Amino acid sequence: MRTVDVLVVGAGLAGLHTARLLAARGLEVLVVDKRRSLTSGVRTTGIFVRRTLDDFDLPAHLLGPGVRDVVLYPPSRRRPIRLTSDRDEYRVADMPGVYAHARERAAAAGASVLLGVRYDGGAGDVVDLHGYGALRARFVVGADGARSRVARDLGLDVNRRLLVGAEVVYPVRGCGGPPTFHCVLDPRIAPGYLGWVIEDGRHAHVGVAGYARHMTRGVRHLLDEFAASAPGVGEPAGDVERRGGPIPVGGVLKRLACPRGLLVGDAAGAVSPLTAGGLDPCLRLSELAAAVTTAYVRSGDVSVLRQYDGAMLRTRFRGRLLLRRAFGGLRSPRAVEAAVAALRGPGGRALASHVLFGDGSFPDVGDHDGRPVPSTCVTPRAAGKAGCGP
Repeated sequence: MRTVDVLVVGAGLAGLHTARLLAARGLEVLVVDKRRSLTSGVRTTGIFVRRTLDDFDLPAHLLGPGVRDVVLYPPSRRRPIRLTSDRDEYRVADMPGVYAHARERAAAAGASVLLGVRYDGGAGDVVDLHGYGALRARFVVGADGARSRVARDLGLDVNRRLLVGAEVVYPVRGCGGPPTFHCVLDPRIAPGYLGWVIEDGRHAHVGVAGYARHMTRGVRHLLDEFAASAPGVGEPAGDVERRGGPIPVGGVLKRLACPRGLLVGDAAGAVSPLTAGGLDPCLRLSELAAAVTTAYVRSGDVSVLRQYDGAMLRTRFRGRLLLRRAFGGLRSPRAVEAAVAALRGPGGRALASHVLFGDGSFPDVGDHDGRPVPSTCVTPRAAGKAGCGP
């Protein structure tokens, strides 16, 4: 039976980034994903924010033009609020290309990536992989999405507060003005969140998301209805791709790690509670996950896992969690119209600009206690095989 230091379940951006960092530290890493191709099952719009672009080495040729303009619309679509930054705030990525690039980098670092292999759970350190067989893994990293099976199997926290989103993506021949991010706040089509159009002259992304329990007509029907009249939509110049999936918005989960494994990305709830952006959080949390995993696998010192503390990270999002609850509670178009009207004044525009253009993001967590996370430990012991009890 093959033995690996770390099994990473899920070949999304969080899983592949974590795998690359672990392999670069000298661990034997295997990544598995039930998809047979990374071009299928894409569940993200692919919007990268400025701070991510500044801090991470992303492939520039896979990023669209910079977006500086955001337009906020009330349900009536009357008197929208236009906000313009003096810097490029967003760029939309070719996500299948980004995944392929991340896979190549992980493989170059020494990680093995197997597609068409499904994680089926296991007992102790033996894991069952459908399409591969049994495998012995000293540690498991759950990067398997918002409804993580790894989280359940390890007895870790699971996401409870979820939006459901859907979008269509298609090439365009060009737009008549600067690339623009249109955000429509309308609880009739996107209860608890928004409808969006982002067209950068290359591709258009048109989508909606909201709380499923309030989407009585279904997210796909609401998307089609919104796309028929959405602002800033051009005619498709090629094939239309559909995407969709759950979006965790309850904040980082409290219990993220145990002696058998830990969670990253959507599985960890690493998504902004307010904006529902997950690409920046997944990369930043993966940095900490890789350092903690390396230290633990090499030492077996369970105390190392305490540095991967979701409860501590949640304290940095109290304000955004409160705003998420307030925003999610706006059920009527009239209430949303009033909220957008409040944003038209100087104070409201400043608040909106801070949320959309501010320098804040998911925190850099590598030294969140003021102490760097060790990448090696001096006392080599066998990795602990304890269960994941409280």
